[in-house]
Amino acid sequence: MSAGVGPAVGTASATPAGGPVRPGRRSGSGRTLRSAEARAGLALISPTLVIVLVMVVLPIIWTVLLAFQRLRLLNLRSSGLFGNFTLANFATVFGSSGFWGNLTTTLAYSVFGTAAAIGVGLMAALALRRRFRFRGLVRAAMLLPYVAPIVAVTYAWKTMLNPQFGVANHWGTRLLGWDEPIAFLSQRYSEVSIFGWQVGIPTALLTVIAFEAWRSFPFAFLFLTARLQAVPSVLEEAARVDGATISQRFRYIVFPQLLPTIAVLSVLRFIWTFNSFDDIYLLTGGGAGTEVISVAVFNSLTARGDIGGAAAQSLALAAVLAVLIGLYLWRMAPREEQS
Repeated sequence: MSAGVGPAVGTASATPAGGPVRPGRRSGSGRTLRSAEARAGLALISPTLVIVLVMVVLPIIWTVLLAFQRLRLLNLRSSGLFGNFTLANFATVFGSSGFWGNLTTTLAYSVFGTAAAIGVGLMAALALRRRFRFRGLVRAAMLLPYVAPIVAVTYAWKTMLNPQFGVANHWGTRLLGWDEPIAFLSQRYSEVSIFGWQVGIPTALLTVIAFEAWRSFPFAFLFLTARLQAVPSVLEEAARVDGATISQRFRYIVFPQLLPTIAVLSVLRFIWTFNSFDDIYLLTGGGAGTEVISVAVFNSLTARGDIGGAAAQSLALAAVLAVLIGLYLWRMAPREEQS
């Protein structure tokens, strides 16, 4: 009798008072909780989605539609959203020698401007790495070119480089032995004798590149200064004890630590310089061989009223930039992840 009661009692004690647990209840409540969280997350990000849609996505779609239509400012209002689509704008853009010349100028301006800005920022970060009196004040002064209004600094540069009363030509003719003043912002080429060879130097283009480097180096300076402060000092001290020189310590210890930061800076600065408009337009107006594609787009839109052509050039500019960034991500990004 007792042998028969034991299993029954054990079975009764193992069963909850409310009956057996149904697996569907827990999974159903879990799905309900996840749905509520998803709705709450969507409600939180919906204002951002609306802003991005209105301010970014819709203008891009409209630009694409305009690029495939022959539109002028005069007939924009009566054309409608969907007109007669054609590839004539792109045929005109890619068949023009001016577009390829502007693209070459844009690439030269972007590459050399980015390299110069990062190089100057690196030198400034290394020079202000060690503690000294008023270092904080000097670091703050380094940020002035980046935070100053672009209109003010371009006016200062145009005054400084003026061939009649600019301080650069004043000291150049008196101290550096210049034969005549140089029109830095309006002279396309300057003949320079190098070992008896007459070489033409793009004066205006080099001037706007120098301005870009001067104005943008504080951005690189901030990033590189922050990264230098995170480099372990023990590594350099050990190398110093082993007899490594300054150049060796920089080459084998400091520079490898800065490479990921320099790579990110290169991408960011190249994108911003490639799309730069205000610097060149305020300095030269795109003249003297400094007309980049962004200035050409502005001139097509305002001077000629060619909306379709300007939109086609904008898409071509975006396509070139996307290809260059894609090549970087394809070749350089895996190396950065491995390092």
